Amino acid sequence: MTTRLAAAWTRWMHGVVMVALSVLLAGCATKSEIVDAITALNEYYRTEYEAALKENGTRVFKLPRAEVYDALRVSLARLGLTVEAQDPVIGYLRVFGPSPRPLDAEEWRRVSDTDLPRTREIIGPHVGLMGHFFNFEPEGLQTVITGTVVETPSGTTVSFTARMREITPPKSGFPRRSYLPPTAVRMGLDKMWQELQREFDATYRRR
Repeated sequence: MTTRLAAAWTRWMHGVVMVALSVLLAGCATKSEIVDAITALNEYYRTEYEAALKENGTRVFKLPRAEVYDALRVSLARLGLTVEAQDPVIGYLRVFGPSPRPLDAEEWRRVSDTDLPRTREIIGPHVGLMGHFFNFEPEGLQTVITGTVVETPSGTTVSFTARMREITPPKSGFPRRSYLPPTAVRMGLDKMWQELQREFDATYRRR
C-alpha cells in the first residue's frame, strides 16, 4: 500500500471510528438527560443574552427618526439580512437571514472557539461523555433580528433583539437552543452598530 493510500485509509478509518463512537455515546444519555442539558444551557445563554442587550443592545443617535430608520434598513441589508416585516410609522423592523448571519464563516469559527468549551462544561454533568462531542449547528437555522427606532427626548433610540428560528431539524438530534451563543450575540451587536454608523458616515459625507 502506498503512503498516500495508507494515509487516506487512516483518515477514513478515523472518521468511521468517530461516527461509531458518537452513536455509542448518544445512547448513553436519555432523552430526559438531553432535555435537562439544553435547559441548563438555555438558562446560561439567556443570562448572557440579557446582559449583552443591557450593555450594548440600545444606542441613541442625534438624528431624525426617519433618517435613522432608513439607515437601519440599508445597513442590515448590507449584512445579508432580508426584511420580513416593517412599519416605518411606529419604527419597527424585523429581518432574517440564514445562520450564522450577520456573522461570516470566519467570525463564526471564533464564536465556536470561544463558546464551545464553556457550553460543553454546562451540558457535561447531564449527558456525560456525550458532551465532548457537542457542536454548534447553524445549518437549518435562521437568525431573526428585530430593530426598533423610537424618538425620545435625548434623540432617536435604536434597540436590537435577536432569536433563532428552526427551518430543518438538527442532524445531531440535540434539541435546538432558544438563544444564540453569547459571543455570537456580542459580535453580532458590534457588527450591526458598526454597519449602521458606516451608513451614517456615508450619508452625511454625500451632503
